[in-house]
Amino acid sequence: MILLTGGAGCIGSNLHAALDLRGRETIIVDRLRSAGKWRNLRRHPPARIVPPELLTDFLDEHPPIEIVCHLGAITDTTSRDGDLVWENNVTFSLRLWEWCTAHRVRFLYASSAATYGDGTAGFEDDPEPAALARLEPLNLYGWSKHAFDLRVARLVAAGAARPPQWVGLKFFNVYGPNEYHKGRMVSVVKVKFDELMADGTMRLFRSGRPDIADGEQRRDFIWVGDVVETLLWLIDHPEVNGLFNLGTGRAATYLALAHAVAAASGRPAHVSFIDMPADLASQYQYHTEAPMHRLRAAGLTRAFAPLAEGVGRYVQEFLLKDDPYR
Repeated sequence: MILLTGGAGCIGSNLHAALDLRGRETIIVDRLRSAGKWRNLRRHPPARIVPPELLTDFLDEHPPIEIVCHLGAITDTTSRDGDLVWENNVTFSLRLWEWCTAHRVRFLYASSAATYGDGTAGFEDDPEPAALARLEPLNLYGWSKHAFDLRVARLVAAGAARPPQWVGLKFFNVYGPNEYHKGRMVSVVKVKFDELMADGTMRLFRSGRPDIADGEQRRDFIWVGDVVETLLWLIDHPEVNGLFNLGTGRAATYLALAHAVAAASGRPAHVSFIDMPADLASQYQYHTEAPMHRLRAAGLTRAFAPLAEGVGRYVQEFLLKDDPYR
């Protein structure tokens, strides 16, 4: 049995669907609420859904859990409630780490490329505490993910007891089906598709740096199917431990993304530029790219979808359909 926090979210529900196809039983920890999030699970109802606030009592029953995949978090990069973010993203994560350690349960968890801040310290996924301590996240969300990474790294470096397998994945920019409940945190691919369908024009932020032209800001965009396949690979390889990047290793410009969305939609690529909102300007990453050599060295050989291929699949297999859910 696999316990999957955040299992009704984008990555979580796609992973749950893949596990269901494998015949694996999944318990989901999440809240469905009223934004249609239940549709992410419609085709693959889980064995059980546990609200996060009841997870401690549920774990006290000590069900036969083999793996905890901890994907749940407050992921809004504009969140300002430090106490709430700390409780959800750090304290809750540490409780799960300690439970998995005590009960010898494997533990996979989601970190984030937001831990790298503006990228001036690079994007190397060096797991040593001294290397992690040099990172300076730009927002509360990134800082909370960084705080948990650093705590885990220090425990491991000190030789403290740990789960029989532990893996943290620094997700870069994930896009794909079942993200429709995320509001302003939805992927750029979905936002540009919606703009294109609405009035034929995709809007990109102007650059605030003289050395980077408008639309030439770059991110490492990764198709959710590749994320899921990597998680399945880690589930199949319990000997792999550590903190790793998870991106394609190839940054692409926002202009390239817009053109890929237009091509997949069969529409002209009309682009205009707008000013960046003030609440984003101070925490904006102009370039992200995931060095992938450590996860490759651990044995992952999967080739990730290039941007045009992944965007094409998302648009044609999901966004252009009457029912865009997986």
